[in-house]
Amino acid sequence: MLARMELQITRSDVVVPVPMDPRGLAGPTPGQARGPKWRTTSPNRFVPASVRSDQDVQRIVEAVAGAPAGSAASGWAALRWQHGRWFGGRTARGELLPVPLAIGDAGHLAPRRGVRFCYDWLFADDIIEYDGLPITRPERSVCVEALRARSLEDTVRVIDMAASDDLIDLASLQNWATRIKGRPHTRRLAAAIELAEENVWSPQEVTLRLRWLDRHPSRLLCNPPIFDENGRHLFTPDLLDPRTGVVGEYNGVVHDGTAVRRRDLNREELCRDLGLEAVTMMSTDLRDIQSFERRLEAAYRRADAHGVRSGWTLEQPDRWVDTSTVARRRALSEGERRLWLGYRAA
Repeated sequence: MLARMELQITRSDVVVPVPMDPRGLAGPTPGQARGPKWRTTSPNRFVPASVRSDQDVQRIVEAVAGAPAGSAASGWAALRWQHGRWFGGRTARGELLPVPLAIGDAGHLAPRRGVRFCYDWLFADDIIEYDGLPITRPERSVCVEALRARSLEDTVRVIDMAASDDLIDLASLQNWATRIKGRPHTRRLAAAIELAEENVWSPQEVTLRLRWLDRHPSRLLCNPPIFDENGRHLFTPDLLDPRTGVVGEYNGVVHDGTAVRRRDLNREELCRDLGLEAVTMMSTDLRDIQSFERRLEAAYRRADAHGVRSGWTLEQPDRWVDTSTVARRRALSEGERRLWLGYRAA
């Protein structure tokens, strides 16, 4: 019989499932466990029935509790447990995703609702502990998600958003990915790592960048701060082609609001004053990508006609702190993170 894990979670936002206790002190008695006040999460693991079963972090703990020793949450669940903002346990339609549970060579286990067993072997350093929960290291967790993605764009998005939260850097991800070279879909994973960036602020920016690169394989900068010649910060676009001065923005539904729309119009006027050519991708362009492509081509034609003008620069003043890479963001103090990474809270 496989030994089971006993968790020592250090977070207060979850309830750890417990086994039955004949005395009723550390868990329900056998009679109580069969009653309406307790809910079974896995064999001989229970939580009070009042505990919600549809919350991401609670589902993750319930999946791991009682699993064989040496198991760990993986994929989206491990990244979510590490406070990954862009990794949730639902599909775009709101359906619950199963929790990926890496169990290595533990052998066949009886299926469990809401849990997906991952039987791939575990390397010696693949499991870490975070807030008392065993999870697979971020590089492996990202690869688990990336290899299940349905397209190159979705694969890049997984990597970009993990890097956005500093869970992985591209060099360490590439090093880990060499361990699984030759497995299914690893060619696409390698291509996605080459396309990935460390300074993407939203999933939609990935779509904007890759559709742009389909038409113009340029050197695009992600969220580069633009300054005037006196070092005053003017704005930070989603994308910039520094060779031509073409600026790209993604405008979702939130940009329909009056305040946000006013800011967008002010930014467009600023771009005209600086000689930058702005192109916007709307959420509706995802159903008609040719509309965006036409606007992109028009922006490049205008940029070619007048050339790159002066009045703006990418040179950062001495007081500015560069946060464009994972390494730079990881090096910040807590106070600096609050000051320079405030966009994450937004």
